Amino acid sequence: VELAESGGGLVQPGGSLRLSCAFTGNIFSTYVMGWYRQAPGKQREEVARISPGGSTNYADSAKGRFTISRDHARNTVYLQMNSLIPEDTAVYYCNAFSVRTRDNYWGQGTQVTVSS
Repeated sequence: VELAESGGGLVQPGGSLRLSCAFTGNIFSTYVMGWYRQAPGKQREEVARISPGGSTNYADSAKGRFTISRDHARNTVYLQMNSLIPEDTAVYYCNAFSVRTRDNYWGQGTQVTVSS
């Protein structure tokens, strides 16, 4: 499995970004997909995840501002981030987890910086 993130960048507080993660190498519909982030000096934390059937879970910090979605035709998972604040600054990582095999994969990460 390979995961390729895109869509990060510099945005002003209150702005929006949409991250994308392209999945290749296995059957996308059998994986739970997630977004994690790691800020400097902090541990990596889960932001949101989505099951193959579309059920979603969000960290408290993401609820009401971020939306995770997946497109099975494009083998891609998205993270729409609105109302961004400086505390959202981090490297964002895409994750794929197989419930059946317990295999776990990470993308290379994409930097999101929220600053005026």
